[in-house]
Amino acid sequence: MATGIQKLKNGLLALFLKSNCPLCDRPADIEVCEYCQRQLLRCQLKTPSDLWQGELPVFVWGSYSGTLKQAIASLKYDNQPQLARPLGHWLGQAWLKSPAATQVKKLTVVPIPLHPTKLQQRGYNQAELVAQSFCQFTGYKEQPQGLERVRSTEAQFGLSVKEREQNLADAFVIDKRLAQHPPSAPVLLVDDIYTTGATVCSAAQAFRKAEIPVYGVVAIATSKK
Repeated sequence: MATGIQKLKNGLLALFLKSNCPLCDRPADIEVCEYCQRQLLRCQLKTPSDLWQGELPVFVWGSYSGTLKQAIASLKYDNQPQLARPLGHWLGQAWLKSPAATQVKKLTVVPIPLHPTKLQQRGYNQAELVAQSFCQFTGYKEQPQGLERVRSTEAQFGLSVKEREQNLADAFVIDKRLAQHPPSAPVLLVDDIYTTGATVCSAAQAFRKAEIPVYGVVAIATSKK
């Protein structure tokens, strides 16, 4: 009898402690409910390697629209850092299936940093959290502090391509320790959203100035059609 009562108590406790989905407020056993998982997976691109070309190739998991757009907004602005885990996991899963991943054995993963002022306001860097989850799945080594944002920039939204490039000129420098002891594997940059590419190009330039090779960029979503 006591065992049955204890099981009932445990069940009620689990029900009480079960969190709700940050996207729809339904009960969720993990970061998002089953319904929102399905909606997010529908945002996955069929050909994530379409932008894997040129001087700085880019691999993007999904389309910046619908539930994925909502999830990234919640991750960044609604204090929902747990959303980075499934997004980074899905990004890593898709990446390992791509031809780009089969061409290298090791990579040094570096997230795009926030300026210290914005980091203090938000409390975490969403790209760093995505990179952590990505590395947990892929097994790559992460350098979370490999890049520093030394200049606070305007919001990129609404700026032209040229204005974005000017806004981000010399915004990044590589960490002094990384400069003194360069990584043995090429750098793979991680960001949440890829739009014009101004941010990641500026970040890649900082590494190339130090003669550290950049393999490419992975991102959760893109607004490019």
